Amino acid sequence: MMKNSKWALLILFFAALFLVHTAWAAEIPNLKVGYIFTTHHTPFMVALQKGEAFKSMGVYLRPVVAKDKYELVSNGKPIATLQLIVAKSGAETASLFARNQLDLAMASVTAIMAGVDKGTPMKILSPLQTEGMGLVVPKDSQLKDWNAFLAHAKKAKKPVKVGYHSPTSAPKIVLEGALKSSGIRVTEDPTNMSAQVLLVDLKETTNMIPALASKQVEAIVGPSPFPEVAVSRGVGKIIVDLRDLPPKGYWHDFPCCVTVASEQTIAKHPDVVQKFVELIAKTNAWCNKHRIEAGTLTAEWIGLPADTAKASKLVFLPKFTKSWMHGADKYMTILNSMGNFTSRLKGKTINEVKPVLFDLRFIDKVKL
Repeated sequence: MMKNSKWALLILFFAALFLVHTAWAAEIPNLKVGYIFTTHHTPFMVALQKGEAFKSMGVYLRPVVAKDKYELVSNGKPIATLQLIVAKSGAETASLFARNQLDLAMASVTAIMAGVDKGTPMKILSPLQTEGMGLVVPKDSQLKDWNAFLAHAKKAKKPVKVGYHSPTSAPKIVLEGALKSSGIRVTEDPTNMSAQVLLVDLKETTNMIPALASKQVEAIVGPSPFPEVAVSRGVGKIIVDLRDLPPKGYWHDFPCCVTVASEQTIAKHPDVVQKFVELIAKTNAWCNKHRIEAGTLTAEWIGLPADTAKASKLVFLPKFTKSWMHGADKYMTILNSMGNFTSRLKGKTINEVKPVLFDLRFIDKVKL
């Protein structure tokens, strides 16, 4: 009888422990986090790999299943489980938010602007980086610089085909803006033979280099590391960094990718959002101080030659700056002039839509 009582108590004890653990685990939200295989998202990939080495930051990531699921740890305790989702582009990221299939993500600011304009309930939380975009032609091309490209477009008998990976991507928007400011007639209609440049949607970043190599297009415009990869593979050469496009100085320090959250996630899990923003901001600062290691880690994660990521000229921003907001306003002007906005952002400046686009409460609280 005594033995049975002891076994019963033991079973009850472990059952109670299991129930407590289960209840505790249930309180930790499972959030889906999107990112893209681009060096623009280096800080997130670095945080994933550095793990507990970032413990001194007060917030870090701990692997549950490598490259798939991680715990967001704050002050030694897991506060959320993050399921990684690899997207093909910023446009796809915005679509995933629209379908309520993402909670947090990194994507180009222009793609998020386009999504918000359509009514997708999401907010920009913090910056990631600026620049890191290039125009690439085949290695054997006679074109050597931007002026040569313009001259070629003006005298070509048919529109020069330039491939891009997403219609709302920053590289595509910047190139189109620079072409138009240079007096070049641009189209996305393959039947428009009066245009001088035909922009071709290649659907995703992985299609850019094969399209260039197969001569499907005469040039590609895209984010790092794809211009650098084209060079390292002997497929192409970079004829201009987009920061150097005309008007002179206009595209310097131009914003590209941002951290984003759905409005639902912000409302339900503000403490988790706060710590995620803190992690990204602090990792941005770390990446600026450890460029070689950050580039090496990113190359390993994506599966690139180490020198490819190291060649990146990205600048990571821990906080928003006046120049970042000024650049974002230029994007607004360009996208409006192209007729890309039809609803919430139509005809607006960045200051007029700050409450619609941003939630700055989280980044403002981060102490670096």
